[in-house]
Amino acid sequence: MSILSPVWTSLFYLAAAVCFILALKGLSSPRTARRGNTIGAAGAFVAVATVFLSVKLANIPLILAAIAVGSAIAVPVARRVQMTHMPQLVALFNGVGGGAAALVAVLELGHSGDYWVRVAVVFTMLIGAVSFAGSAVTVGKLQELISTRPLLFPGMPVVMGAVVLGAVTAGTLVVGSGSAGWAAALLAVGLAGGLLLVLPVGGADVPIVISLLNAFTGLAVAASGIVLGNVLLVVAGTLVGASGTLLTRAMAAAMGRGVAGIVFGAFRGGSTAGSTVQSDRPVRSSSPEDVAVQLGYAQRVVIVPGYGLAVAQGQHTIAELATALAARGVEVVFAIHPVAGRMPGHMNVLLAEANVPYEALKELAEANPEFPNTDVALVVGANDVVNPAAKSTPGAPIYGMPILEVSLAGQVVFLKRSMRPGFAGIENELLFDAKTTLLFGDAKDSLTRILGAVKEL
Repeated sequence: MSILSPVWTSLFYLAAAVCFILALKGLSSPRTARRGNTIGAAGAFVAVATVFLSVKLANIPLILAAIAVGSAIAVPVARRVQMTHMPQLVALFNGVGGGAAALVAVLELGHSGDYWVRVAVVFTMLIGAVSFAGSAVTVGKLQELISTRPLLFPGMPVVMGAVVLGAVTAGTLVVGSGSAGWAAALLAVGLAGGLLLVLPVGGADVPIVISLLNAFTGLAVAASGIVLGNVLLVVAGTLVGASGTLLTRAMAAAMGRGVAGIVFGAFRGGSTAGSTVQSDRPVRSSSPEDVAVQLGYAQRVVIVPGYGLAVAQGQHTIAELATALAARGVEVVFAIHPVAGRMPGHMNVLLAEANVPYEALKELAEANPEFPNTDVALVVGANDVVNPAAKSTPGAPIYGMPILEVSLAGQVVFLKRSMRPGFAGIENELLFDAKTTLLFGDAKDSLTRILGAVKEL
């Protein structure tokens, strides 16, 4: 028995849709992200409650049990996950969403003989399966359960072509016959397509692929809305698909490359790949005390955070260091590269967690003009985002990617664990520049020692 009338159902769905739009708007800035997330969660609650109150549901105890089990798993996982593992969690949630959409489409296949609904079923199954399998691979690469290098085998493009042809064939037969057997074949082909799509992608490109698969999941959810006759699913899925597509394009532009080049670049050797080769060229190393002197007697310091800072969980220490320098009259800002870390906004969220003021965070376009007037650029756990090879070495994996111009600062200090290159697998010539000094060790430990030395100046 439905409690809400069709009019009230539509009004509540409209309210939920507005919440989703406002949530996306809020997530566009670290300052409003928390509020945007809350609004989005409220919209999701309204949407689910509206379904329960407007549709005659069967097996309600089983539905409630499934929600309870899912919540019992998701809440503690989401609360305990470290910032360095957040991209894996996002990819996992994204894959589960695509897989759920695909399974719903399979179950709905036998409930409708309408031609266009079957087209939507096929689309949902295929895209959802691709997103599920592809997201599983991205989790494996980010977690280093599988190699971050592009994984290829002879004849892979031919196999990919065969998978595409198989998807078209199986999809056509599902639309024409509604056969459960061909639907299972389509799911299998979709899973294979997801694996083949992501396995050739190098580690540095995985965050961009996560965003692309997020867009895929959104489109699958929108198509499932057509299958189920639910307008709100169409709206929500379209919002996710559109925002995911825009984000993917923005991230690719930040890398100075096209989306197609990122996804299929490994077939011609153009995708970025991780490297463990360490340089044995001599560099100028320093001590925490020397770095403290450089920072403490500077007028202006720009800090460039990277994934190494996140891994070391040094955000609170670096925030305390910035405060200590500011107390000495040093102007301190943070320069944020759009693809620093493992996901968009990774560094912004990391520093916000340590209560670094939003005003101190400068995006690439705002930060670069200030480097010529900077006394010391302190690079903490970053490499590729400041590597001059992006401008000077045609053919390099990162060539064309906009970088933070730390080389224009008076002095450059790198905090690194070792001389191992970044994900692009190429040396950073700035490390060997006469103005550059390196402090080796765990980033949090190094920052703690520098902070102690600054306080003693």
